[in-house]
Parts: sequence; structure tokens; C-alpha cells
Amino acid sequence: MNHGMIPQETIDEVLRRHEIAETVGRYVQLAKQGKYLKGLCPFHSEKSPSFTVTPEKQIFYCYGCGKGGNVIKFVMEMENETFPEAVKRLAEEAGIPVTWQADEAEQEATPQQKERATLLEANGYASKLYRYVLRNTEAGKPAMDYLRSRGFTDKLIEEFGIGYAPSRWDTLTQALQRNGFDPEEMERGGLLLKRHEGDGYVDRFRDRVMFPIHSGDGRIIAFAGRLMSAGQPKYMNSPETPLFNKSRTLYRLREARGAIRKTKQVVLFEGYVDVIKAWSAGVENGVATMGTALTAEHAAVLRRFADEAIVCYDGDNAGQAAAYKSLPLLEEAGFRVRIALLPPGMDPDEFIGEHGAEAFVREIVEGAVSAVKFQLIYLRKSHILLEDDGKIRYLREAVKLVARRDSPTERELILRELSQEFGVSLDALKQEAADIRRQEKLGTSGDIPDGSWNNVWNDTRSSPRHPPLEPANVRAERHLLHWMMHDADTALAVQNRLGDRFHMEEHAAIAAYLYSYYSQGNAPDIGKFMTFLHDERLERIVGAIALIEIPFGERELTDYLRTIESWNSKSRIEQMYEEMHRAEKQGDPLRAAQILTEIIALEKQRKVL
Repeated sequence: MNHGMIPQETIDEVLRRHEIAETVGRYVQLAKQGKYLKGLCPFHSEKSPSFTVTPEKQIFYCYGCGKGGNVIKFVMEMENETFPEAVKRLAEEAGIPVTWQADEAEQEATPQQKERATLLEANGYASKLYRYVLRNTEAGKPAMDYLRSRGFTDKLIEEFGIGYAPSRWDTLTQALQRNGFDPEEMERGGLLLKRHEGDGYVDRFRDRVMFPIHSGDGRIIAFAGRLMSAGQPKYMNSPETPLFNKSRTLYRLREARGAIRKTKQVVLFEGYVDVIKAWSAGVENGVATMGTALTAEHAAVLRRFADEAIVCYDGDNAGQAAAYKSLPLLEEAGFRVRIALLPPGMDPDEFIGEHGAEAFVREIVEGAVSAVKFQLIYLRKSHILLEDDGKIRYLREAVKLVARRDSPTERELILRELSQEFGVSLDALKQEAADIRRQEKLGTSGDIPDGSWNNVWNDTRSSPRHPPLEPANVRAERHLLHWMMHDADTALAVQNRLGDRFHMEEHAAIAAYLYSYYSQGNAPDIGKFMTFLHDERLERIVGAIALIEIPFGERELTDYLRTIESWNSKSRIEQMYEEMHRAEKQGDPLRAAQILTEIIALEKQRKVL
């Protein structure tokens, strides 16, 4: 069996050579809990770890979002790669030669895989063209002069792959067509646009300084462009494409990942120029969102590598508002958050140009204030503190903010500062904060806290008192599949007796895959079995079933089969009663009598089960 363009033998070797705990551990901080390893899920935001790695079975599973699979699936999810791309990455890491079979490649590569490969090639070509134009043509000279005036050295331009898209309407369009790229496909990839009038295509990016955006493995998946001439939009990014997901992609994350892991800290900027200039100032753990507000997905991606986030957005109103909105997302993801305060109206690039790199690091990044202090500063802007009414309203809202902080020490410190600044009794502020905490606690008493659904399996305190029970036949099917995954003889016994007669459609599909898997001479191996599945929904179900812990023997096998067969008989009897009633309504007493005879026979069989 071949997967995509890679032989199954190579896939098997990749699975053998890669210890899942080691690979996952490069992205997620894992802690040992018995025979499992647990950590915060990298695929969704959570405060308590529900992400589980099982070294014994070489699989991962998240009880919160349901994602699960083997080491290949994990890399696919983390790096937004196709199956062959993830296998190739892991094979290269382990020094395993990948044999690409040309004839089969054309037959087996999916349209999605082919399109991704073409778009990656086109983006690489476009980047080379943009860089050539910037460095070697008269058309690129104004852009180079602009970059020099902004403090971009040759080293920075080279390091960040900066180029220039000329102002002509079709420079890239013609170049791509000459090299055999389909313009319609290039439009889907975000490089070209259809003409507003007439036929044909034009370049999406024109008269812009170009910044390539890379995937986790260093390939170019999109571009960001800064307009040189007057006009709007000043900054423009590639649209969403098969390669580029804005809500997950962070500019410069691949290059910053090492520094982020080392410091356990990430610095968030609004724009790519800020990231570049901060990097030149020595801030190597900086990243930026791509033309979109920070999302929960961004926060989850970053939480894999860091414990602390410093938000360094522009000092204008829009930048500070964006920083304020980012706080709950980052804290919900489990970050310790601080805010870097720039002078009003100034961005990081301007501050570095005016005050220098050392001042930026010392005063802005290292001098970042706590999340609650920033919230209080931001809150002040909406109150007139020269009036008593304004002070009272501000203090009430400020105390409410402080009351929601988990740390008693932090609450004490901030309330003391407010007491001293406004001449209000510290005891009065403490009492009000305590009242607020008590009221909010009472308001949620007996309910499951928001977001706690993702930790139901590993935190009994947030579990519902009466979780819904699975029907006995569904539970029996899950337990049966668990042991079919672990034992080929059990799978064969089930195949001979039950076949595909599972009530749940997904369970029947998994059973069919298991029958096929064992028929090819494969030994029980859940990680390997998952490479045979071509349905993410089934992968999630298999991941959950694989982690069930139950006793099993001949008696349990018999009980599970009897439960399933009894339910199947009951279901069939109910269907036959409906058929009998239809026959009676249609005036066919003979047919109704025949069906009743069959029902009686089935009822007798069912009693024997």
C-alpha cells in the first residue's frame, strides 16, 4: 500500500524511528502522569491540561477538542502540512531516504496536494523575482533608497528576504505564464488578480516592498507588501489561500521559535517592519499577526513555546485598543501577560530610530507593565478624574478588575497603590473587592465554568454531576473496537461473528479498516493503523477509543458481542413491526402474518442471546 507518493515501508520506518513524546515535546511542555504525558493542548486554548501523549501506544489525544493521531498526524496539524509533506519532514529528520515513485506520484497525488506543490513553487519563484528587482534594476532603486532611509542594512534585507514588486501591471503575471504556471491557479494562490475589464490577469502586488511569509518548514506561503506611492491600502497581505491561514500564521514564528523556547517569552508586534527592526535591536523572540487581530488560535500556537507574552503594539489609540482586546485571549490561553508601553503615537520602528536599540529593549520591552496595570491605565482614558464622580466610577471599575485577579498578592499590591493615589481607605477597597469576588462566585455556583468543557475528562471538579450515559450497545462497540485494535485474533473473531453489523456507522467503518489492516499481515500497532484511515473524524474516534482502560478476556468478548447482537435483533424486530403495520394498512393480511411469524422467531433467538 502506498500513501500519496511515499511507499508504506517508508511510512512504517518513520513511525518506528520517531518517538512521539520526543517530537511532541518540541512543541508542547509535557509532564509525566503515570504512564501518560500531559500538557496544554496546542490546538485550542485551555488552562488545565487535557492533551495526552501515550508513549506505549505512540499516539496523542486531546480530551478537549478531540484531535488525535500518531506522530505524523501531529506534525500535519502543527505545521499545516499534507500527509506526504509531514512524512517527508520526519523522514529527513531521521535520515530516512524517501523514494518518490514518479509513475505512482502522478496517479496518487490528490488535486489538493498538486495545487499546494504548485503554489509553493510559484511563491518561491515570485520571491526570487521580487528580490532580483529590488537589488538589480532601476525600477527597484526607489524601494532600496526607502529601505536604506528606514535603517534597513544589506544584512537585514538578505536575512528577511525583502524584495520589490514593480509598479507595472503584469510583471509577475507574464513571468509566471512564461514558466508554465496557470494564471487561474495563481489567482487562487493570491499572486494574481483578474482584470476588472476584459480578459486576463494582473499582479496583485504592485509598487510594494515585499516581505515573504514562511511556513514552519521555511517555505514561502504568502507575502506582505508595503505600498511605496501614495494610496491605500498602505499595507497589504496575501488573501487566505490553500497555503495561508491568517488566523494561525504568525510572521517570523519559524525563525523566532528557538529564542521563544529559550526565554519562555514571546513579544507580540502589530506589523512585520516592527518585528524586523526589533530583531535588529536584539529582540529575537518577536512575532506579528498577519493583517488580522490576535486570535485564540494564534494564542494556542504561541502557548506551545512560551509562558509569558509581552504585547508591544503601537502607542496610538488603535494600537492600545488592540492590546486591550488581546489580554483575555492570551490569559485564557494560560499566558502571563505584560504590556510594553510606547510613547503616544509612536510605533516600535519609530522608537528604535529615535532612541536606539538599547533604550527600546531596556525601557519598552523589559519595562513592560503587568496586564492589570495596563488595564487600569487604559480605563483611566474613559473617566474624568478631576471630578469626584469620575474618580468614584473609575475606582469602582478598577476594583472590579483587580478583584478578578487570581493572585492575592497582586490584588493587595494594586489596591494599596489605588488607596495611596486616591486617598481612599485600603480596608474599604479590600472589602469592595471581596464583595465582588463573593458575588461573582455565587453567580456561577453550581454551573460549569465557561470553557471548562475542554477539561471534563481530566478535571472532575468541572465535570457535570450526571454526565450522559452511553447506551449499552454503543459502549460495547467501543470496548470491542479497543481490543480489536490491540489483538488480531479478537478482530478475526468479531469479523466472523459480527462482520459490519455495528450500530454506529463510524464504528462499522473503523471495524472495516481493522479487518483490512490485519488481512495485509500487519501486527497490532495503533500508530501504524492510523495511517490507514483517511477520515479525520475516524482518527479522533480511534484516538479516544485507544485510551480506554478496561479488563478484557473471553467472558468480556462474549458479553460485548451478546450486547451488540441483542440490540441488533431488537432494532430489526422494531423495523419488522413497522413493516407488519404497513402491510395491514395496505390490506395485505397474508404478508402481515408472514412478518409476524418472522418476528416470533427472532424474539425466540433474542431470548437465547
